[in-house]
Amino acid sequence: MNAKIHPQDTGIGIVGLGLMGSSIIASLLALGYPVKAIAPIHGEKEIGYKRILEQLLLCEKFNILSAPVDEYMALLTVSAEYDELKECGLVVECIVENLAIKETVFKKIAAVTKKDAILASNTSAIPISILQKAVPDPQRFIGIHWAEPAFATRFLEIICGNQTSEATTDAVVRLALSWGKEPTVLKRDIRGFITNRLMYAVYREILHLAEKDHTSFADADKCFRYNAGSWMTLMGIFRRMDYEGLKDYFAAYKNIFPLLSNSDDISPQMQKIVDAHSRGIQNGKGFYSYTRQEALQWSQAFSEFNKDIFHLAANYPERVNEAHTKS
Repeated sequence: MNAKIHPQDTGIGIVGLGLMGSSIIASLLALGYPVKAIAPIHGEKEIGYKRILEQLLLCEKFNILSAPVDEYMALLTVSAEYDELKECGLVVECIVENLAIKETVFKKIAAVTKKDAILASNTSAIPISILQKAVPDPQRFIGIHWAEPAFATRFLEIICGNQTSEATTDAVVRLALSWGKEPTVLKRDIRGFITNRLMYAVYREILHLAEKDHTSFADADKCFRYNAGSWMTLMGIFRRMDYEGLKDYFAAYKNIFPLLSNSDDISPQMQKIVDAHSRGIQNGKGFYSYTRQEALQWSQAFSEFNKDIFHLAANYPERVNEAHTKS
């Protein structure tokens, strides 16, 4: 299998123009890549085009673009026809988290793409090893998991299925680096990948503490914002442990681990929220209540914060020693 993709000549296709798909497309357009965007759902073309334009306008606000937005939109082709993907070296699926629908879509993708094209999914819920069974050559199938908004974060999770080749993984890592990402590679395909497993461990514990009335949701949020939030972007987990000297961690593990929740049950509080059809800021009901104006303010604040953290993180690269040597 030939997976020697060169970033500068890789045509990219994205299937699905939902919130995540549109964000990924805008991110790639902002880097100067021509993108073939496939809208598999009737009526999605017009909505998707508008979303992509809105995302590019945010890129402009972030000072990411070096030319007018119209010039980037000119790199975009939006279609309902899968044939548009025939010259793409990489095609990423970004549709609903439904295995049967994804399998159907990947069969359509595989039917029109080049034999050496890499096929990928942005799924955060379905194992890559299952999805890759839907394509003729599972060696060139991989997971590429972005965070939202795609253009304003350096996060990118690359997930290898059981049959993903090393050449495919290497090619996608090179692409990710050319996109300005700091890719992480999950060598074994485990449900939830890395980021979701870490975060859901936190969600389970904090819901457990709140339901036992040890703390409130507001105070739990303060702990995360003003403690972990002050160092996580700079250091991550293991470097933080090194920074603090390690000696206290072993004793803490012995004393705290037995007390942590390991329940497999759905949190009663979460079940209550789901039963009430709460959607957070989307409908004003969640762990907190929101007026329409408050929901809008949180969306705007999230956008502004991502802009600030994107530029701030660039001042503190992972390879600190290299950066200091060059300065």
